[in-house]
Amino acid sequence: MVKPQPTLRLIAALALAGWIATGEVLAQTTVTSTEQEQKELAVTVYNSNIALVRDVRRLRLPAGTIEMRYMDIAAQVNPATVHIVSLTAPKELNVLEQNYEYDLLSPEKLLQKYVGKELTLIRLISENNSTKEVPVKAVLLAYNQGPVWRVGNEIITGMGADRYVFPDLPENLYSKPTLVWLLDNRKAGEQTVEASYLTNQMNWSADYVLTVHSDQKEADLNGWVTIVNQSGAAFRNAQLQLVAGELNRVYAPPAPMVRAMAMKAEAVGAAQFAQEALSEYHLYTLERHTDIQNNETKQISLLAAAGASVEKIFQVDGQQYYFQNQISPGQPVKEPVKVLLKFKNSEVNSLGVPLPAGTVRVYQGDSKGRLQFIGEDRIGHTPKDETVSLHIGNAFDVVAERKQTDYQRLGPHNVEVAYEISLRNHKPDPITILVNEPIGGDWMMLDSSFKYEKTAAFAARFTVPVAANAEAVLKYRVRIHW
Repeated sequence: MVKPQPTLRLIAALALAGWIATGEVLAQTTVTSTEQEQKELAVTVYNSNIALVRDVRRLRLPAGTIEMRYMDIAAQVNPATVHIVSLTAPKELNVLEQNYEYDLLSPEKLLQKYVGKELTLIRLISENNSTKEVPVKAVLLAYNQGPVWRVGNEIITGMGADRYVFPDLPENLYSKPTLVWLLDNRKAGEQTVEASYLTNQMNWSADYVLTVHSDQKEADLNGWVTIVNQSGAAFRNAQLQLVAGELNRVYAPPAPMVRAMAMKAEAVGAAQFAQEALSEYHLYTLERHTDIQNNETKQISLLAAAGASVEKIFQVDGQQYYFQNQISPGQPVKEPVKVLLKFKNSEVNSLGVPLPAGTVRVYQGDSKGRLQFIGEDRIGHTPKDETVSLHIGNAFDVVAERKQTDYQRLGPHNVEVAYEISLRNHKPDPITILVNEPIGGDWMMLDSSFKYEKTAAFAARFTVPVAANAEAVLKYRVRIHW
């Protein structure tokens, strides 16, 4: 829709600024653009609750000063990030002003805009077993905690109406969020224009399903991306890209809004995302177009890998407060035996792609082949050739008990301590348990019933094999100086 609106003050200002020559007359027109003119749409979603929208439209623009109303945009747009450029005539189209109009049309807003103006109140009156409409002309004097009307020479409050009839729609009310540009166009005709902006309330995360084979030595990994769109706009037939990485922002991203949303999932057998490095991040491009509806949670298959080698590890991590039992002196302290699954993210292990941070949920088949959920853990951004370690829970049939068996003070800064850790395996198969012990100060291992490794300045790790339905006891003595 195009209508001429000459503005002499604006033309004079443009002449003074050098945009137009003195005496040259430019007609100001209003051009409204909707998604109907959209030729290309690209959305890049970051895992920090923002998205970059690039909206390309084919528009017919007159020469002169144009008020461009760009509709069908995200309601959560950040106005400071808005940018518009002509792709076909970049030197001919110049931006003079830009505004984000979010004063949206509603009954409340209409009444507020009509303060001081006359409108018609329609009241339904029952008379002789029938109902008829009675129009009343009234001037809305104020709308603060309720309307105040002038009807004739009377001031009335509390006057109800079944409906209001407004003679016109105020110019500064919009039916949907709109970007408004004041443009100086030097080339009449069709142009391809791109508008780009950042919007809040769009986020994505990665979710993985690790299915462990019955031998517990191999597993299949399937990855999904979950996209949450609460930006206030739908993006149809869009080119979707995702950026994984710790993006620095000037201010903290707002917390995601909690509301009911539709859930939609898409999956195919082959990989759908192409991956590439982008600065210090990773960019995932969906190799087809897709629809992202407003208030929708959408899942798309990210990767599928079969037959990756995994290792199950039983691990006991000692902590300082385990070294004595103050509740029941002389009695051993039970410690959890963690169950870990580890695998290498490498090409030789059927993987070798950067894995975005997300939650890995682990499943395994029961005796009848039915998959059961056996735990989950969260991973950080994991480059290729790094090892993924998942803590899926604590062992039921493996028990660890610790007690301190000796403490000798050798001097003001020297002690000898001894510990005994009983490891009982009630499983029908032999296992190996890794025991990680924190040891403070300058220490020296004096005796150990199992092989140990100094893994850090203040830590030692013992490797303890335990036979099926059997017990192994780790004993060690250490001298500490501080």
